[in-house]
Amino acid sequence: MTASQESGRMLGRRTIVTAAGAVGLAATLTACGKSDNGSDTAVEKPVPGEDGADAGAVLAKTADIPEGGGKIFADQGVVVTQPTAGQFKAFSSKCTHQGCAVTTIKNGMINCPCHGSQFAVADGSVTHDPATKPLPSVQIKVQGDSITLA
Repeated sequence: MTASQESGRMLGRRTIVTAAGAVGLAATLTACGKSDNGSDTAVEKPVPGEDGADAGAVLAKTADIPEGGGKIFADQGVVVTQPTAGQFKAFSSKCTHQGCAVTTIKNGMINCPCHGSQFAVADGSVTHDPATKPLPSVQIKVQGDSITLA
């Protein structure tokens, strides 16, 4: 094999290894959910209740939402809480840290399993980092004993 052929062969291998490394880096950055400017890179679903997304859909009966706690509606991307008797609030179930879905509500806190962020059931405010922004509010209607998206 000549030096020229050997050089071309090495360049081919380097190109393949470099390309594979770039693909791996891109996959890692996407998995983290953030781009260089800090914005989400994942495709976002519409926020429930905005622009009529699932508007009017019955989420629950008021009796299904425990006082001082709440219930997560994963399919709709909504958390409904009852901070005090008869007061109902709703928030996006997408954690503001990196977009993971919150999965539990315990001791007045909405909990994200990915990195430990916690949010208050009363107003969606951050009570434990790494999240720095509150859960966005979602508009709901309480009519009689039914809770629907507005």
